[in-house]
Amino acid sequence: MTVPAAPGAGGEARDPGLQPERTSLSWRRTLLSLIILDLLVWRAWLVAADDGGRGPGVVAALGVCAGAAATATAVLALCARARRRELRHGTQAPPAALMRWATAALVVLGAATIAVILLGR
Repeated sequence: MTVPAAPGAGGEARDPGLQPERTSLSWRRTLLSLIILDLLVWRAWLVAADDGGRGPGVVAALGVCAGAAATATAVLALCARARRRELRHGTQAPPAALMRWATAALVVLGAATIAVILLGR
C-alpha cells in the first residue's frame, strides 16, 4: 500500500510498512496493562469491603475510585478501537479530540490508583 507523498516531499509516494500495525499493537499492550491496573484497583476495593476494620467512608471512597478506574478503562478501550479503525484507512496522526479523551482517561486512572494506594495504608 502506498500513501501519497506529503507536500514538499519531492512528489514520491511512501510505503508506511508495518508502522500502522506496530501502533495498533502498542495500543493493545497499553490497554492490557491498564486493564490489569484496573483489576488491582477493584481488588483493593473488594478486599476493603470484606474487611470489617475499615470505616464505611474508606470503603465508599475506594468504590468511587474503582468506578472511576472502570470508566477510564472503558474510555481508553474506545479510544484504542477508534485509533485501530483509523489506522486501517491510513497513517495520519490521531485526531486531537481522541488524544484529549485518552489523556483525560489516563489522568483519571492514575489519580484513582494513587488514591487507592493512599487509602489502602
